[in-house]
Order: sequence, then C-alpha cells, then structure tokens
Amino acid sequence: MIIGVGIDVAEIDRFAASLERTPTMADRLFVDRELWLPGGERRGVASLAARFAAKEALAKALGAPAGLRWTDAEVCTAATGQPYLRVRGTVAARAAALGVSGWHVSLSHDAGVASAVVIAEGDPPAGPAPRDATA
Repeated sequence: MIIGVGIDVAEIDRFAASLERTPTMADRLFVDRELWLPGGERRGVASLAARFAAKEALAKALGAPAGLRWTDAEVCTAATGQPYLRVRGTVAARAAALGVSGWHVSLSHDAGVASAVVIAEGDPPAGPAPRDATA
C-alpha cells in the first residue's frame, strides 16, 4: 500500500550558489558517501541538487513533520545505477510510526533543474495516522 508520495525540484544554479555561499551546508545536508563518487571524485552539483530534492520529497512523503535530520536520509546508488534510500534516526522513526517498509525513488536533472519523486510503501498501523508533535 502507498503510504505517502513526495516530489520536489531544485534549481541547480541556485543550489550551487547556496553551496558556495555557505560552505558548511553540504556537510549539514549530506553524509560523506553522498558527496563522493566511488572513484573518489567529488559528486557534481546537479547530482547533489537531485539528492537534495529527494530528501525534500522524502520528507513530504512522510507528511513533512518537523525535526527530521537531513543526514538521517541517505540517497545511495545501486551497482545498476538505480537510486535507493537508506534511512536511520529521525527519518527511520517517522517511517516506522507510519508503517513504511519500503521506498521507491527516482532522480533526474535536465535544463538547469533537478527533480526527485519518492514513494513510501508499507502497511499503516491501525487507527488514526500519527501526527507531527508540532501540529
């Protein structure tokens, strides 16, 4: 069963300017494995913008609750090139509360825009959906 769907876009040049203006931003948004390619080269800004869009889409798929940590969601790449999500901490806790057992993620970037779609699936718990503590 689909529990949540999120979509987000990020303008690549604007994202690049934000990274340049705030050098510590990349470390707040991404874990090391997201910043570097397997060969040791730094991942390009278009790819990072798509990963940022995926984290935003993931939050939306979880109902956009307050308190999710950016680095508690990691956008990984399978040997086939397919992206997938690895979650822990605040993101894993919210996903468990909603009954999420699996993720689908798609990334793209073209014409100066990066985009991502995230689908959360699983079996929601019986009763009303968990609410954000700040709602």
